[in-house]
Amino acid sequence: MATPSGNPVPSAPPSYEETMGLNVNYPHPYPVPGQKPDGKGMNPPPHMGQPPPTNNPITVQTVYVQQPVVFYDRPIQMCCPSCNQMIVTRLSYDSGALTWLSCGGLCLVGCVAGCCLIPFCIDALKDVDHTCPKCSALLGSYKRL
Repeated sequence: MATPSGNPVPSAPPSYEETMGLNVNYPHPYPVPGQKPDGKGMNPPPHMGQPPPTNNPITVQTVYVQQPVVFYDRPIQMCCPSCNQMIVTRLSYDSGALTWLSCGGLCLVGCVAGCCLIPFCIDALKDVDHTCPKCSALLGSYKRL
């Protein structure tokens, strides 16, 4: 089989010898390393612009990332960011949105003779503030609503 220019078309891919440049009769799509396009050998280029390798010591820095603390309605053990001591948080309860909504709901139901004030006596309906028992710093809050 021949092309219109008269050159034979190969029927199989080139062999190992042909791809490595051992058979110069087969045209190579890319130049073979170490040879000029005309088939004559050439020397590899010298290393240019590269400084000699140096033995610099590698500095390793360890970074500890503290996970964010999630506060709930129970005391937690943690390291206080203010005094850097391991502590168990002290809880204090404040009236929040859930307390006031419960009071308003009891008023709508008909508990207006003072029974609507019961949510202000129940800690389970109040917001919780976590403080450090050593330095009294506010560490976080838990909002019920």
